[in-house]
Amino acid sequence: MRRVSVAYRPKSYTACEAEMPVVSSNISLQTHGNGEVVDITQKVSEVVRKSGVASGIVTVFVPGATAGITTIEYEPGLVEDLDEMFDRIIPQDLEYHHNLRWHDGNGHSHVRAALLGPSLTVPFSNGKLTLGIWQQLVLIDFDNKSRNRDLSCQVVGE
Repeated sequence: MRRVSVAYRPKSYTACEAEMPVVSSNISLQTHGNGEVVDITQKVSEVVRKSGVASGIVTVFVPGATAGITTIEYEPGLVEDLDEMFDRIIPQDLEYHHNLRWHDGNGHSHVRAALLGPSLTVPFSNGKLTLGIWQQLVLIDFDNKSRNRDLSCQVVGE
């Protein structure tokens, strides 16, 4: 077997070439909690469009510990399937240590949000999100009450 040696030589960048714009923006939502699934695709697309960045990535992050962000085919049957899946793997009626300590009844909300994750990064090209035809970005609010949610978006690219 012949060994091939490959030397990695990073490209040199001038200060101007290395800079990429970073545009930050917020999306404000009123949610009802209890596993509500909110389609945020159009709002994130609008953030990308308004950024003026043609191609790159957008990261969407939900501050807080009781909501998460993912992609799904946003249609009633799948929304119901997703809700039932969370009920099966992280039931609301279990005894959670969080509830014993804080007495707020949302221990399941924290565990569900931790499993799903608070952020998602999506590439875009020519100002359009690179999503599949049946793929939408969604926020899932697992808390046991209504909330005002301010999502943080960062667009990076060229």
